[in-house]
Amino acid sequence: MQATVTDQRSDVAVLHLRGELDADTAGQLHTTLAELLERPVPRIVVDLTELKFCDSVGLSAFITSKQVIAARGGWLSFAGANPFLAQLMETVGLGRYFAIFPEVDDAIAAAQL
Repeated sequence: MQATVTDQRSDVAVLHLRGELDADTAGQLHTTLAELLERPVPRIVVDLTELKFCDSVGLSAFITSKQVIAARGGWLSFAGANPFLAQLMETVGLGRYFAIFPEVDDAIAAAQL
């Protein structure tokens, strides 16, 4: 898995994930998320457009970050999931904890509301 971060606005980071997120690559995601959580108010859009696979270990990284994000008044949302990932996120109930958008631009636009 490859993870890159771009800042769409001064207060919103987009975390682009590419490849497969599993037990072998989750450490890299934890490191990247830890850096983003250092921000005073973490506002993160996770771009899943090029992520082909994700297992429970990968998803747990987002869930464990939720407390830090909420405590700082921030948020994390997902965008661009393929049908497999969309079904996986629905099955495990991530939609109850995180906003899920069809496109990255939709998630960024929602942040402006």
